[in-house]
Amino acid sequence: MGKKKKKDIIRLERESVIPIVKRKIISALTNRIEGRNEKDEFVKLCQRAEYTIRAWYLLHFEEMMQLYALFEPIHGDRKIEQHNLTPEDVDICERHFLNCLFQVMERSNFKITTDDEIDLDKKLFTKYFSKHPKDNLPHFADKYIIFRRGFGIDQMTAYFIKHKINTIIMRLWMLILTITGLKWLLFGKKKKRRRPEQPLDGDGLSRQEDPTTIGVSIDDMVDDDDDDEDDLFVERIRIEKMPLSFSNLFGKVTIQEPTFDRIIVVYRRESSSDKKETERNMYVKHFKGIPMADMEIVLPEKKNPGLTPMDWVKFLVSALIGLATVVGSLSVKKVDIRVIFAILTSVGGYCVKTYFTFQSNLVSYQSLITQSVYDKQLDSGRGTLLHLCDEVIQQEVKEVIISFFILIEQGEATRQELDGRCEDLLKAEFGENCNFDVDDALQKLEDDNGKYRCVGLREANDIIGTTTEEVVLKATCGVAASTTDATTTTNLLDY
Repeated sequence: MGKKKKKDIIRLERESVIPIVKRKIISALTNRIEGRNEKDEFVKLCQRAEYTIRAWYLLHFEEMMQLYALFEPIHGDRKIEQHNLTPEDVDICERHFLNCLFQVMERSNFKITTDDEIDLDKKLFTKYFSKHPKDNLPHFADKYIIFRRGFGIDQMTAYFIKHKINTIIMRLWMLILTITGLKWLLFGKKKKRRRPEQPLDGDGLSRQEDPTTIGVSIDDMVDDDDDDEDDLFVERIRIEKMPLSFSNLFGKVTIQEPTFDRIIVVYRRESSSDKKETERNMYVKHFKGIPMADMEIVLPEKKNPGLTPMDWVKFLVSALIGLATVVGSLSVKKVDIRVIFAILTSVGGYCVKTYFTFQSNLVSYQSLITQSVYDKQLDSGRGTLLHLCDEVIQQEVKEVIISFFILIEQGEATRQELDGRCEDLLKAEFGENCNFDVDDALQKLEDDNGKYRCVGLREANDIIGTTTEEVVLKATCGVAASTTDATTTTNLLDY
């Protein structure tokens, strides 16, 4: 038996984000409570918990937005001049803003991902990480940072004739280089890939990278004793790694690529050499549904593809035909210059045609990238920050509601027990398998000798007390209609 070909597998760890909408969580948990009064008290507690958590983060978010006003691409420089800030003051504000931003990213369950290097400002994150060191930073962390959250799978079924031909040509070329020994001279000795100690959290792979640096054997993963049994294993199916045969060469094939559900990019452009002052503007952009192999499209400067193997074959074949014809013409006794000129003109014209065809395809590629970025970009700048602030609030409200409900229903529990029970509830009630972040919820609960317990619903509402939002609702809608109108508004606008 031949050696079994290893599949290109990516292991994705479970996300800490709760994907269920808050209204659905409250509705499902309320239905599990017996007694009308208890149901009403629980709904009131959920509303008051959100109001309290929102007020809790209000000052932090307000400070972050005020700091970002100094670095907005449009009016940031003017704000710095108005406040008469020195470069040292701006550096302090810059580090403080990044610190706030990283805290918000962590609270909203975004994680740092990786990608190719690009010519961006190398001082922004270098200074920040020197003051606030973090583990497992990507190699380009001094230029820009990409945060990601959530995973998906993107599939496409087509014939991919050109891609298959290019793959065949590339494999033949690599075979020739291997047989002749030129592969070692051109590419050097292949470095042995270090096996990752932690699960691959969806690290990106660009088109220019060797797929073997990310793809791992499913056998290797199964043998790992420390793997999480609930981790998701996704196979990356690419034409470059696909075994081509007569059965699939001229038929339709399906390619598959894992995607990041949400991507946020933070960077600063490199200042021009003719500018005396360094540009201080920061760019924050928000994208959706980005394939891991297409991570370069979220960057401000895209890498253009080079000539395909088919283009190189056209050039080489044309050159060889022209050279052979010219040599053959020169070998005859009587050389006709006009024939040689005609041959060289034809060969040169064909090469020029191939080159301009490549340039036309490059323009089409750039147009496709522009359209893709336009379709996948959700927001930028202040809009992205406001979205993140609300994401933090919504996630923490869900965590507190679920944790409190588990303590009501199942009694006191340790941290590990509460974490497991919350995950079991999400899986049994909503069919979602996520890594519940119990630590955020426990910060709002009190413990007793390592165990957490809760008070009754009515007592919990009395402890929180009447919130400012309830007072405003009563003043706006009237005391009699406040409860009904508030509940209706919440049900309509909640998400």
